[in-house]
This record gives sequence, structure tokens and C-alpha cells, in this order.
Amino acid sequence: MRWWDVEDVVALERELFSHDPWTPEQFWGELAHVPETRWYAVHEDASGIDGYVGLFAVPPEADVQTIAVAPRSQGRGLGRELLDALVAEAVRRGCAQLFLEVRVDNAPAIALYERAGFEPQGRRSGYYGPGQDALVLRRRLAGDAP
Repeated sequence: MRWWDVEDVVALERELFSHDPWTPEQFWGELAHVPETRWYAVHEDASGIDGYVGLFAVPPEADVQTIAVAPRSQGRGLGRELLDALVAEAVRRGCAQLFLEVRVDNAPAIALYERAGFEPQGRRSGYYGPGQDALVLRRRLAGDAP
């Protein structure tokens, strides 16, 4: 992801996450830390950006900051492709485990993460707002991760 992608990424963010989308300033703040502690990537099809992903990595741990796929590209494996690229980057940076939060009612995303080797670690009450809990998931990236 580069600065010129932010406008299109924010438009997709607003389409997908109407309840609390990231602002352009939030994306700019994240990109300001690339490559030191952040890694962001976009995927494009013939119609433009149809997916993006972001990583926060400070070894030995990393966090999935964001992952999104446009409705037109959902169900085709793009989410898994983006997630796999993010996992590879976390491994490349020497991280032993990767965490993420996902809305407890987002069954398709939870299924994707579990198929990718993530395991439930707990729940964060009100993480996405009142009555909107998050499930915390973790994937071990190294055999000796605690």
C-alpha cells in the first residue's frame, strides 16, 4: 500500500465497515511506520483495489491490524491469499506468534482464520462498541512460541 492507494482503500473501508471505518488519517498514521513496525499491501483487479491487509510487527509478536476484501471478490480465496501474505511477512520479520481481533458475530471471518491455524484466546467485551465483542485469536508462527 502506498500513499496514492489511501483514497481507494478508505472508500472500500467505508463500504465494508460502515459502523466504524478507519479514516484517511488512520491509514496515513499506519503508513508512517512502514517499514519499521508496519507492513501494508493492496490487491487490485480490473476494477481497482479489491482487498487490503495490514500488519503491526514487533518481534516476537505481531498483530493483524486490518484485512478486507471487496464484496465483488469475496468467496474466491482472496482473503486467504492476503492473510497468507501477511503471515509470511510476520515470519520474515522474526515473529513467533500473530494475534487478531474479530467480531464474535463474523462467522465467515472466524472460519477463515481457524482454517489458517488461528485459535481462540479470549474475548474482549465491547471492543467494537457497546454490545459488540471481539474474539481474540492467535496463530503460532514458530514451534517454541509460548
